[in-house]
Amino acid sequence: MSTKSIRVSGDVYKELVEVAGTLQIELKHSVSFDEAIRILLKRFKSNKISDLAGTWDVGDDEMEKINESLKTGWKRWNPSV
Repeated sequence: MSTKSIRVSGDVYKELVEVAGTLQIELKHSVSFDEAIRILLKRFKSNKISDLAGTWDVGDDEMEKINESLKTGWKRWNPSV
């Protein structure tokens, strides 16, 4: 496998170190920069709205506000509702 060198700024390097560290904790093994970048690219490419399903912790008060807002919106759009 061939390798390529890339140049990154100091702040990007620090962030990549942090990401690799987080991934090491998550995956429970050492993570190279190559693996960290590969995981980041995979996660970036696979972002779908369905990936967010179940991630929003909605309380009862917030749900009531959402429902009221929807009812108001529907009445403006279709007054016969």
